[in-house]
Amino acid sequence: MKVWKGNILSAAGPDRLEIFEGGYLVFDAEGVIQFVGPELPSRYAALPLEDWGDRLILQSFADMHLHAPQYPMVGIGMDLPLLDWLERYTFPNEARFAEPDFARQTCRQLAAELVRCGTTRVCMFSSRHTDATLILMEELERAGVTGYVGKVNMDRQGGPCLQEGTEESKRETLRWLEECRRFRRVRPILTPRFTPSCTDELMGFLGKLAVERGLYVQSHLSENRAEMALVGRLCPDCAQYWETYCKHGLWRSHTVMAHCVHSDKRERDAMRKYGVLAVHCPDSNLNICSGIAPVKQMLREGVWVALGSDIAGGAMPSMLDVMTSAIRSSKARNIAEGDEVLTVREAYYLATSAGHRYFGDKPGFAVGNPLHAVVLDDRRLPIPARPLTMEERLERAIYRCDDRDIVAVSAAGRRVK
Repeated sequence: MKVWKGNILSAAGPDRLEIFEGGYLVFDAEGVIQFVGPELPSRYAALPLEDWGDRLILQSFADMHLHAPQYPMVGIGMDLPLLDWLERYTFPNEARFAEPDFARQTCRQLAAELVRCGTTRVCMFSSRHTDATLILMEELERAGVTGYVGKVNMDRQGGPCLQEGTEESKRETLRWLEECRRFRRVRPILTPRFTPSCTDELMGFLGKLAVERGLYVQSHLSENRAEMALVGRLCPDCAQYWETYCKHGLWRSHTVMAHCVHSDKRERDAMRKYGVLAVHCPDSNLNICSGIAPVKQMLREGVWVALGSDIAGGAMPSMLDVMTSAIRSSKARNIAEGDEVLTVREAYYLATSAGHRYFGDKPGFAVGNPLHAVVLDDRRLPIPARPLTMEERLERAIYRCDDRDIVAVSAAGRRVK
């Protein structure tokens, strides 16, 4: 067992910080938190102690939506709307994942940057290529990142460079799932790219697989008006986008739906009722001009919301940047429509506890949770004119710090930086 000492700040709720200035965190050999508080109990007094001084001990970040094969194209094609961007840049780029060496190089670089930025848990898309997906899972495990990775399914609207046949998609999905048995920290998640990319036959196959094997599902929902219109034309039997997943058994507890920019009250109610996670990707939604998701409204209505970088629609791998983007997006929505502004506390919660909940954690640094933490040194920032409170230091760190200031990262108690 080990003890960390420092300024501990965790998101105990959407608007509640738990702060222990000069506090203590105790975790066992398996990386599970045994104690957190302001004073170290005597029973732990003889344990090895790592004193982080005046640094901040924060929860690590959970990036709940990003695309590994798009990592090489971050910052390219940002002047195009979604469907054009996919056709011109994304699909040709993802086709390169058919090359194992290119896939390995990309995945290793991405995993390393995630760790540098303090992201220890992910829910990630690969490409349609089984071997590249397995390479991605290997590289994430090697780097110490845990989470869910999906082999993308797409048997229509993929163009000549990326589309797979329906039977091929089924066969390769089963092969991939069989190979996934060898991974310890990264697990499979079924990944129909989005409704326009999958026929009813393939969606039905994936829904049956989800039920039979107890697998989680991730996809996209109501990101862009043109996308939604395309879904309406392809699926005239469904009144709303979410129903295209529901009718095949893919709309269930822990289904992850990225974006939800244009989800109306009925669609949001369906998320809340079924326990679907809506992943807000603010940088991507602005870059591709999709819109600004009603995050505060979702939170008020009891929808489960977390944050995602959405690499490469989003151009910022660091969740520190994604948090500030989420706050700024809410302010833009406030100016345009009068909705409430997302607070720093809420943004920190969405980037940490809300995502960690997907893996079974309780909010904050709760006893029984695996230790997913970052140690952040804010001394590089300008000397303040007056002493700052711990909450002010957290706010400033979110807005101003970057990977240079993250001096240590723990993933399930395992030091990865």
